[in-house]
Amino acid sequence: MIRTTVLAALACALALGAATGCDNRGPAERAGEKVDHTVDTIKNGGHEPVGDSIKDDVNKARDKAADAAEDARK
Repeated sequence: MIRTTVLAALACALALGAATGCDNRGPAERAGEKVDHTVDTIKNGGHEPVGDSIKDDVNKARDKAADAAEDARK
């Protein structure tokens, strides 16, 4: 019984940490995404896949929202 409770609490803590940790992307993650984007474009014959352009727009909006929230805190 105690083991089950501890495992459930650990799973909840990991899920909560993963959900909150993904909001603010650092410079290394952004650089890695640019490299991935470039490789995908080369693989696609020089054309950007539609899914990548949508993902880029979502990431830009997320970054702007995070920057605005950070500015508001200051």
